[in-house]
Amino acid sequence: MQKFIVSTDSTADLYADYVREHDVRLAPLTFTIEKNGVMTEYLDNFTDYSQYVDFFAQLRAKATARTSMLNYESHYNHFKKMAEEGAEDVLHFTISTGLASTINVARQAAADVKKEYPSFNLVPVDSLAATIGQGELVYEAVRLRDAGKTIQEAYDVVSKLPLHLQYVIAANDLFYLQRGGRVSAASAIVGSALGVKPILTFTREGKLSVVDKVRGMKKVFAYALEKMERLNPVEEGRVIHVVHTDAEKEANELAEKIQERWGFAPEVSIMGPVIGTHVGPGAVAVLWKTKEERND
Repeated sequence: MQKFIVSTDSTADLYADYVREHDVRLAPLTFTIEKNGVMTEYLDNFTDYSQYVDFFAQLRAKATARTSMLNYESHYNHFKKMAEEGAEDVLHFTISTGLASTINVARQAAADVKKEYPSFNLVPVDSLAATIGQGELVYEAVRLRDAGKTIQEAYDVVSKLPLHLQYVIAANDLFYLQRGGRVSAASAIVGSALGVKPILTFTREGKLSVVDKVRGMKKVFAYALEKMERLNPVEEGRVIHVVHTDAEKEANELAEKIQERWGFAPEVSIMGPVIGTHVGPGAVAVLWKTKEERND
């Protein structure tokens, strides 16, 4: 029996070696950096950790980054290539519909590919998140695929998973959130002067929402640990993941505190440029899986 294919856009923030080793088909989004009045477009397909660090260093040096939704043509070419190779069942993950309409573009492109390749069957999954939340869905899909599950069996599992993933996301610089309309200009000016770090989460609709503000990273850690006490990580198939935007020291410190409390070493990774553009450098976030559905 032919295994189904796992596909995702690059906002899942998967490292290149994982994509290669587990045969995940990646559709890279694009981002643009403006420096000294010159605009340069890049693909979100970093292959080395230093590239992530360099990207956030450019933001710290006041370069301006912008992102754009993966367009129809890119989706169509991505899916058509798989169809030409004989792909039939494809489970494809997208950034949350609460952040972008990418899933609708994917559906239309897949439908058009199917006209030419009738056996091509793409099942899209709305991650209701992005970055490591979307990545965790991909990890689960790969595990199910490799265990011999059908695409329908895998979909039945991963489509229920997003609402069982809890988030604490602490941004370091309010101006990036202000640019994206998450906080007001006045709040950004006052908050940055006071060292205020906004706490964000994904809502049930997959929108990014500011739920609190604290002063200093120590209080961020306390906030995250307190939320984890209220919404305990599941023991079976435990999932805890820390991600940062070039704040490795702080991310590792949070991971150590989580390990001390829960006896589990979280995976720690760096965020990619597409989502990192909107959060800004110096951010730290943690995701974990719970029995309860998130209700933020």
